[in-house]
Amino acid sequence: MGKKVLVMTAVDAEREAVLRGLDGDARFEVALAGVGPAMAAARTAAKLAGGDYGLVVSAGIGGGFIGTAPVGSLVVASEIVAADLGTETPSGFLPLDELGFGSARAKPDKALADKLARAIEGAGLPVRLGPVLTVCTVTGTADSAAARARRTPGAAAEGMEGYGVAVAAGERGLPVLEFRAISNPVGPRDRAAWKIPQALKALEAACALLPEVLGNA
Repeated sequence: MGKKVLVMTAVDAEREAVLRGLDGDARFEVALAGVGPAMAAARTAAKLAGGDYGLVVSAGIGGGFIGTAPVGSLVVASEIVAADLGTETPSGFLPLDELGFGSARAKPDKALADKLARAIEGAGLPVRLGPVLTVCTVTGTADSAAARARRTPGAAAEGMEGYGVAVAAGERGLPVLEFRAISNPVGPRDRAAWKIPQALKALEAACALLPEVLGNA
């Protein structure tokens, strides 16, 4: 790719893992998005206004839906869904798309997402291609996890920044990717069971594949 790739991560630990994986490749710039979709959208938009980029990537660790994306695996987004964007009704949650006020869904570049997933699988790493939810409140109960999974069939992972990054990219007409390394199951919070170091290593390994995947895109 001729133009630079902007990679946005929420926090420093993720940024450092991405940089280790990229190993100094000058085609990539890695910046902090902050936590949550609003901060991620604002910071991504600010970066895009000051540079010449060809692709935007949201990368980090996140929760994996039980039975779909186990701890230590990777998820490449086939769709980026703002899971909280909508309204409650007596019959249940109604997403923004059904209210007529826009869309709570963003489509990553399909060809690149497929190619990245194949490269990760080819490297012997467990990977799933599926919807990644962007949430403002991290799921903390089994009931909430089940409700979110019902609203987005096939949901594989959740994070807090992807949709914000995708909106900023979309406003500039740029393609976007999101991928997450799974540190914990989506559902009841059990910090003792979280595997953050393992997830960061998986994130680093996935990022080591990015130069080859995108270089031949």
